[in-house]
Amino acid sequence: GTRSLQLPSSPSTTSSTTRPNNDAAIDISRRTMLLQPMKQAIIPATIIASTTLLPNPSYAAKPNGLPLNTAPSSGLKWADAKIGSGAPVQNGDTTTIDYSMASTAGRFPQIYTTKDKGTPYRWKMGDGTTISGIELAILGNEQDGIPPMLPGGIRRVIVPADLGYYALKVPNAKCEEGKEGSVGPIPPKDDGGAYQRWGQFYCNPRIPYQPDLVLDIKLYSGKKTTS
Repeated sequence: GTRSLQLPSSPSTTSSTTRPNNDAAIDISRRTMLLQPMKQAIIPATIIASTTLLPNPSYAAKPNGLPLNTAPSSGLKWADAKIGSGAPVQNGDTTTIDYSMASTAGRFPQIYTTKDKGTPYRWKMGDGTTISGIELAILGNEQDGIPPMLPGGIRRVIVPADLGYYALKVPNAKCEEGKEGSVGPIPPKDDGGAYQRWGQFYCNPRIPYQPDLVLDIKLYSGKKTTS
């Protein structure tokens, strides 16, 4: 059967000199990253658990596994599949990424990917339209031991609820990308049920909690916004 993803708890203390903790029990394979196409949701969950972008305990014994680090203050988990080059993104930059999104809960955990669709996700860094977990993953945080991403880089992150869509866990939340008060990225409504899969966990006031969000992020650019 499908094995559930077990995430160790984050340390409760923080220090400006603390390095990220290696969560050696949770490894990810380069072959499971955004570089590969996502499987369709109709594939049985037993296959999904072992072949898709989700971290899986079975990868721990493989030599090409990437250990996830845990940021001690924010609780963000991250690992780099590819290090980019060039200047890091700054607040105020127009930022462009491709992403693959999955949940750590549900029978079919995969949700959506922009890969090969020709519609990358773009926003102005720090403008409030994007979940803070993605911005933290890209900008980095020295005190939390997270280095910034560089253009061309690919990073996997596991985003806790308070860095994700927690603001949408209220009645009458704005759960459509581009609407005032919404936070993205939000899958489009016309993409094979992706919006419904996302909404059942991340824009649903009837569930008591939001599961952690798994994202593979490929950073393309961070261009200065001219006024």
